[in-house]
Amino acid sequence: MSITLTKAPFRADHVGSLLRPERLHIARKDFKEGTISAERLREIETEEINRIVDKQIEVGLEAVTDGEFRRTWWHFDFLEHLNGIEGYVTEKGLTFDGVETERYNVRNTGKVSFNPEHPFIRDFIELNKIVNGRAVAKQTIPSPNQLFAAGIHNEDVYPDIEDYANDIINAYQHALKAFYEAGVRYLQLDDVYIARLSAPDFQFKDGKYTREQLIDLALRVINGALDGKPEDLIVTTHLCRGNYQSTWAFEGSYARIAPTLLAKEKVDGFFLEYDDQRSGDFKPLEYIPNGGARVVLGAVTSKNGEIEDKEAVKSRIKEASHFVPLEQLCLSPQCGFASTHHGNKLTEAQQWEKLKFVVDIAKEVWE
Repeated sequence: MSITLTKAPFRADHVGSLLRPERLHIARKDFKEGTISAERLREIETEEINRIVDKQIEVGLEAVTDGEFRRTWWHFDFLEHLNGIEGYVTEKGLTFDGVETERYNVRNTGKVSFNPEHPFIRDFIELNKIVNGRAVAKQTIPSPNQLFAAGIHNEDVYPDIEDYANDIINAYQHALKAFYEAGVRYLQLDDVYIARLSAPDFQFKDGKYTREQLIDLALRVINGALDGKPEDLIVTTHLCRGNYQSTWAFEGSYARIAPTLLAKEKVDGFFLEYDDQRSGDFKPLEYIPNGGARVVLGAVTSKNGEIEDKEAVKSRIKEASHFVPLEQLCLSPQCGFASTHHGNKLTEAQQWEKLKFVVDIAKEVWE
């Protein structure tokens, strides 16, 4: 029997970010050095987005993105354009598997709210015009829970974390409304923070809150942000353990967060990393409600260009179907190919081969 989906997430899907071409790296450098204008940089970005939209459609994807080509980071570019949040250069970067990241972060400087002039709205409108109905244009933004990552919350502005949470919820409700009015019908919330709550060594604010309190807060924030969203706006969550130049930040099974977040988060799907042993086994998927959110298995890695064994991936899908019905499962790479402008350590040709591989497997499993 053929199993098809009438709405996202799709059987073959992807997280969103794509390797920046050398032409774009050069243009960004030229802009910083003042040799080209902001208008010329945007023209080059648009030309490259046109190219990669065509390529995504060519490999058979039904959901396409702009590759995050107008961003430097998967999260900071969105967050620093919220009212009450600013970006800044830090004294040191984060540590990813022994690699120090570029030095940048965001911080809370005032009351948080959504900026109706947020540049991502214009970016999506332009993407949607490029796609022109040939596929579903997918918008990716960081989860509201990313604003609870260490070092962002300013207790001088928000002595009570619940007040901070309420303003973040309100900001994201307005964001979802603005994206919907701009034409978004498929929105993905990227969330390293929630995945981090599953890590064995997780601590927050020197033990001020327990893991259970933070998991509960994270659920309330995400569901609060989704409260009142239009029925035809599909929202998914991508849980990520870090993706910086093919390195990772932490490990841990989904078991600690599954009974609360996988069971009760009011999203239409979860993109879950399952490309190596760091994510544990599939047993936590038993908390996904039958007939509820779809699970997009990230069983193909975006961290290197080596193509997995097709039968091994199909076997992984079969294994996962012991915990979630096959009709609720989909397939994707475990993360984007370039969560930051640096990109992972593979070629663009290998990137497209990976995405075509996902499409081909999905056809064999579900059609």
